[in-house]
Amino acid sequence: MANIVSFDRVSKGYAALPLLTDVSLGLDEADRIGVVGLNGAGKSTLLRLLTKLEEPDSGRVTHRRDLRVATLPQSLDLAPTATVRDVVLGTAWLPSGFAAEHEWAGDAGVRTVLSGLGMAHIGLDAPVGPMSGGERRRIGLAALLVRAADLLVLDEPTNHLDVAGIDWLADHLRTRRGALMVVTHDRWFLDAVCERMWEVADGTVRAFEGGFAAWTLARAERVRIEAATEARRQNLLRKEIAWLRRGPPARTSKPRFRIDAANALIDDVPEPRDTVSLRRLATARLGRDVYELREASVSVGTRSLLDKVDWIVGPGDRIGLVGANGAGKSTLLALLAGTRAPDSGEVRRGSTVRPAFLSQELHELPGHLRVLQAVEEVATRVKLGDKELSPSQLAEVFGFTEKRLWTPVSDLSGGERRRLQMLRLLATEPNVLLLDEPTNDLDTDTLASLEDLLDSWPGTMIVASHDRYLVERVCDVVYGMFGDGRLVHLPGGIDEYLARSGAPVVGTPASPASVAAPAGSAAGSLSAAELRAAKKELVRLERAVAKLEQRETQLHEQLATHATDYEKVAALDAELRAVRQERDETEERWLTLADEVGSA
Repeated sequence: MANIVSFDRVSKGYAALPLLTDVSLGLDEADRIGVVGLNGAGKSTLLRLLTKLEEPDSGRVTHRRDLRVATLPQSLDLAPTATVRDVVLGTAWLPSGFAAEHEWAGDAGVRTVLSGLGMAHIGLDAPVGPMSGGERRRIGLAALLVRAADLLVLDEPTNHLDVAGIDWLADHLRTRRGALMVVTHDRWFLDAVCERMWEVADGTVRAFEGGFAAWTLARAERVRIEAATEARRQNLLRKEIAWLRRGPPARTSKPRFRIDAANALIDDVPEPRDTVSLRRLATARLGRDVYELREASVSVGTRSLLDKVDWIVGPGDRIGLVGANGAGKSTLLALLAGTRAPDSGEVRRGSTVRPAFLSQELHELPGHLRVLQAVEEVATRVKLGDKELSPSQLAEVFGFTEKRLWTPVSDLSGGERRRLQMLRLLATEPNVLLLDEPTNDLDTDTLASLEDLLDSWPGTMIVASHDRYLVERVCDVVYGMFGDGRLVHLPGGIDEYLARSGAPVVGTPASPASVAAPAGSAAGSLSAAELRAAKKELVRLERAVAKLEQRETQLHEQLATHATDYEKVAALDAELRAVRQERDETEERWLTLADEVGSA
């Protein structure tokens, strides 16, 4: 593959803050790269350098001659008088080298793009001035997708898209020719679209093969190697201290050094949450009744968002809400939060319910305070599950370092303000969380910290989000809203929602935790009887894997208990190797069978 962009010892910084130092890398003509990193690490700076919107402080960025680069920035500057036709088919805001598109009526590709982005109802002559920011952004994205480009650079393309729109965009980009670079917090999207990852951190850019999941495993491996190196250094220190202690007796007891096994980071990882214990805690805090909707109805103009909906939410329920923009997800959360009343019917709330509602707005943050003061204004001690945290400790979980604690709220970026908003909500110690698009503007590391925190949080949680990764990670059940007034339980999760809404399901790698053939799929190489037998075998293999993983955990515990009994350790180690081999073989059979079932 030919190289189209090269970085040669590129450095860039602002004031006294260096972001990139001596970065050298290349982009090939068929690369599909996802860019990840903490907020403020330099992701957007990397994109601006790559597209030559900014020049480096030192080094050189080289483009192939006549390279056509199409860029979707986070904010679009569109003329208020411009129409959809001007933006999508014209060249008003596109860089040089892109021609206007014509023959709208005969160009099925253009119509397909607008329809896939949820804008089939918008006419070409509609002015963009009165439109919302989300609609303007989707129109700008459509203008890029209808044209051929050698390099497509997208900064948060999934913002303002619903689950079906994100699924369509992923499928479109997978079949699109040319190089792609994308910055997004949507981890499912990264896995579905990207074949390589660039991590921006510590002034450099590290390249990894594979999507988000592969990058996560590679980063864990890097940390493991670093831990092993540190363990060796500690061992040398122990020998040095032992030699020193052969002299005069020390006044303190001999220090103990705990050196973990090299694979401690990835072995013996428990389940994300103990659902039974959390439900028991939630019942104790909430009682039996949380929410009950009785024939609740809400309309906006002539549209019915909720039509005589009956729904019961219990203690400890973890519910994901999915649906198109405007289907009524935010309205439903507002009903539960008590900020809106139903047009008819009723919403009953338990007497012990103490909700916290995370809206999509940021105006409620106190701009005159500093970060730590904004948290202390809400609470001085925070108890989340079995953890008790100080405001500064909670802020650290959400990525606010010691230096950032004294930053004025008014100086925070959009992502940092969103983090602070979530932080203040959790500091009130609610027992019900109502979260409306909680992942907006958050980086992947902050999302991982948030999910880890929510895993140990006892209480009821209802999340309205287009972030498929988040919904599948923290929610136990999924409900769909289809814009027709219904609230539908979806046992098959988001795949079932996409099948019911008529959207194509973009496949992602199967895992032992979830196997589902797309609803309504036709039989392939397997007959109906063979398919049923295969699904039963999948369940059996999944249980076998779970039992083998449980046995591994027990063996690790026994190895720790009998660490000084060499014969016992040798026997346990031999059994552990056998169990691991059996688990690997079982997982391999499971994956092979899952592929057959998924393609049936």
